[in-house]
Amino acid sequence: MAVDLRILRQKMVEEISRKNGITDTRVLDALLKVKRHEFVEEALQARAYNDCSLPIGYGQTISQPSMVARMSEALEVEPGMKVLEVGTGSGYQAAVLAEMGAEVYSVERLRPLYVEALNRLVRLRYFNVKLKLSDGTWGWEEHAPYDRIIVTAGGPKVPFPLLGQLGEQGIMVVPVGEKKRRQRLIKIIKREGRFFKRDLGPVQFVELIGEYGWDRGTQRGIN
Repeated sequence: MAVDLRILRQKMVEEISRKNGITDTRVLDALLKVKRHEFVEEALQARAYNDCSLPIGYGQTISQPSMVARMSEALEVEPGMKVLEVGTGSGYQAAVLAEMGAEVYSVERLRPLYVEALNRLVRLRYFNVKLKLSDGTWGWEEHAPYDRIIVTAGGPKVPFPLLGQLGEQGIMVVPVGEKKRRQRLIKIIKREGRFFKRDLGPVQFVELIGEYGWDRGTQRGIN
């Protein structure tokens, strides 16, 4: 079983590289190292290396591997960088960033997912990932500024607190749009205190819930 999953993981990475044009070898190597089947329930493990999102409970999903690769490459992560992740979910994206050498600070609002991800990441020995149970749209100010910020749910705007926690020369990757309709993946680069945006194309994510998300305060951010 373990050998079969390893082969499936290799095929998944080869397909992502070929079909999605992912060329960052650090991203591809990280996807090879992270056992995605460990981040889904046992009944779904046979589908873990298909390029699709899978349910993880509580109305949330683990993103499809090609999207994880796409966002990770857009972040341009270098070893030793401090990365804030909004939306821990299963912990898979955090594990990929950790394998790329990042120091990851991840925030999850749902207690059951937080507990499951914490236990899973400890068991898999991802000690360079720190978790917090909180409203992720507020970020994690204690450890700011961050070299990189990644948001794994789609909100109406870029949450304002995250902009303040992005360091100089920093990069943020965040889905923005009208819930699951017409979301766009936005890359934000900070240079000399100014923010520059780049549209990376259409995406579809679960809703970003929180003070600066869909729950309330939907005008509190930037388009």
